[in-house]
Amino acid sequence: MGWLFVFLASASEITGVMGLKMFSEKKTIRNGAIYLGGFAASFVFLYESLNYLQLTVAYSVWIGVGTAGAVIVNMLFFGESKSLARIASLLLIIVGVTGLKAVS
Repeated sequence: MGWLFVFLASASEITGVMGLKMFSEKKTIRNGAIYLGGFAASFVFLYESLNYLQLTVAYSVWIGVGTAGAVIVNMLFFGESKSLARIASLLLIIVGVTGLKAVS
């Protein structure tokens, strides 16, 4: 159950990042709600995950998946650079998070 909460927290963080990007471009109530709601839900789900998982593991995976997801979303939907260096760095994040999970 803890991993489900971490996944939901990461997905909510990605939603919050998308909302932040949209809100920075056009300040509407809808974009602000996506921004604030995404991050609020993210913290709620992360908090719930701590009932099942160690803080260090849950937090690390949440940050890693959220960061990687935000980078991918921004590359796909907001036209950010898709350079080889960015993609290699993204793969390093994924390897690092997987490694933390594997040794925990």
